[in-house]
Amino acid sequence: MKEEIVELTEDVSDSPLYSEDFAPVPAAERTWNQWNIAAIWVGMAVCIPTYMLASSLIEQGMNWWQALLTILLGNVIVLIPMILNAHVGTKYGIPLPVFLRLNFGVDGAVLAALLRGLVACGWFGIQTWIGGAAIYQLLLTVWPGLAGSPYLGNFIGLNLGQLFCFLLFWAMNMWIIYRGIESIKQLENWAAPFLLLIGLGLLFWAWFRVGSMSEILDASYFLAKGSDVNFWKIFWPGLTAMVGFWATLSLNIPDFTRYAKTQKDQILGQAIGLPGTMVLFSFIGIAVTSATVIIFGEAIWDPVVLLGRFESPLVVALSMIGLTIATLS
Repeated sequence: MKEEIVELTEDVSDSPLYSEDFAPVPAAERTWNQWNIAAIWVGMAVCIPTYMLASSLIEQGMNWWQALLTILLGNVIVLIPMILNAHVGTKYGIPLPVFLRLNFGVDGAVLAALLRGLVACGWFGIQTWIGGAAIYQLLLTVWPGLAGSPYLGNFIGLNLGQLFCFLLFWAMNMWIIYRGIESIKQLENWAAPFLLLIGLGLLFWAWFRVGSMSEILDASYFLAKGSDVNFWKIFWPGLTAMVGFWATLSLNIPDFTRYAKTQKDQILGQAIGLPGTMVLFSFIGIAVTSATVIIFGEAIWDPVVLLGRFESPLVVALSMIGLTIATLS
């Protein structure tokens, strides 16, 4: 039996509750296949917080494979509500605010959407800071004097150059959003493989500098606070944190899947794009951070700081452009 994809009738636009922003996507415009959905997830998962995720678990006392297993399990768990909530978006072509009316009513949905938006503002602020920091490091390669720009006080905690880069990255995000969902789709489609190549490039750099992957993974021991920590004592909080990493997005996933062609596309796209990318990029974070202990004599958790240590201005510039794209996507 052919899968049911519902397209609401044209007279829905006559409803007083109708809004162009929340209007159901016509069936003809639901063009995202499983690879488009997977690319969205690769673009979202390849970010600095993911890079530092496993290392934070190792710091608490896990070994490297326990940290990766916890991340995998957490993402498999959150994938379940992600797929279930995505179903309504694909079937009816509606976003989260419309879906919320089912449970909260028309007025209650406004409050629920605002609460979800507040959480998104926090995440957006973190990502904008990271993207701005990458642009700042990029500009330092061609304009070292930028580091001496006036400090704006403890309240802001930035110098003028850092504030400019922060606002510049914010403006880049606004431009992408203004251009609409198709611009996001296009960005993710070409950015996803590029970002994975950058991550793999860092991994091979670490492997080449150290000479042995087993030696790199053994060095992850030095990231931990101690070896006498009870695994189960940190496993459950760690697993909860891994589930929480994408838990809020499992609520508004219909915002993306309303553009999916079929339920099969949204299910396979998410299953392909989310758990595997999270584990792979977390492993890259473990390996590269562990390698910095051997190469530099200290653990460098932040890839922006690490890439700033490279001697070649060209490598630094290309890497910072990559990090900017990673954070933007």
